[in-house]
Amino acid sequence: MSETPNTPSASLPGGTWTLGDLTVTRFGYGAMQLAGPGVMGPPADRDGALAVLREAAGLGISHVDTAGAYGPRVTNQLIREALHPYSESLHIVTKVGAVRDQQGGWVLARQPEDLRRAVHENLDDLGLDSLDVVNLRIGDAQGLRPGSLAEPFETLVDLQEQGLIRHLGVSNATAEQIAEAQTIAPIVCVQNMYNLAHRQDDELIGELADKGIAYVPFFPLGGFTPLQSTALSAVAARLDAAPMSVALAWLLRRSPNILLIPGTSSAAHLRENLAGAALPLSDEELAELDKIGH
Repeated sequence: MSETPNTPSASLPGGTWTLGDLTVTRFGYGAMQLAGPGVMGPPADRDGALAVLREAAGLGISHVDTAGAYGPRVTNQLIREALHPYSESLHIVTKVGAVRDQQGGWVLARQPEDLRRAVHENLDDLGLDSLDVVNLRIGDAQGLRPGSLAEPFETLVDLQEQGLIRHLGVSNATAEQIAEAQTIAPIVCVQNMYNLAHRQDDELIGELADKGIAYVPFFPLGGFTPLQSTALSAVAARLDAAPMSVALAWLLRRSPNILLIPGTSSAAHLRENLAGAALPLSDEELAELDKIGH
């Protein structure tokens, strides 16, 4: 990796967190929206997609989340075009365990050969010799699904021992699956759906924080159906802020191990998200917001 001025910026909202031996900004960037409609195909505005990635790096964001299934392979190739050779401080987190079919569906792909292929495709598309963090995606497009993750997770451990992966995590996983993963190998992060209105992992977040494991909420702003809450809108109106800004700021205050990866295909929207996450919230406002998902 090349030496560039980019360093993890402690001045970004929330400061930094450590994923194993990797220091990342708690305010990160999710690349999913850089692909075309339905997270399929190339972006309508390729130059704009490259610009938002360069803007993220230029702002000091050092945590970029992606997956080979986005496009498929589109976002990884955009990341390489925009940012390679990478700054020593930039860390890319990817996911394996699902592929796309021709209709845009999300198809499980967790057999050992599927995972090995996915890791090598990520390495090729990103232009890396080793992936900083790989999350094993469990569950399916409808959400969490119980069951052992031992076989696929052990495959990733084998690839880690070969030097192709530095750190491991899990995504879309139950508390039982997360516990099982930790009996096999250390994990540095859990990436699950969580936001103001979806609070099923409240207890888990605290348990992970005690172990120094990051919690990375996907769909932090509600995903394809943006958060709707009269309480959220009321707090936002009093603060003269956008509801989504308040939702991001609440997440950063919720627990020190929460890392944000809001996605956007617009550099201006990226800056808006960054400003929103920095919004100060009083204890009274936090208490009011805490009631939303309960």
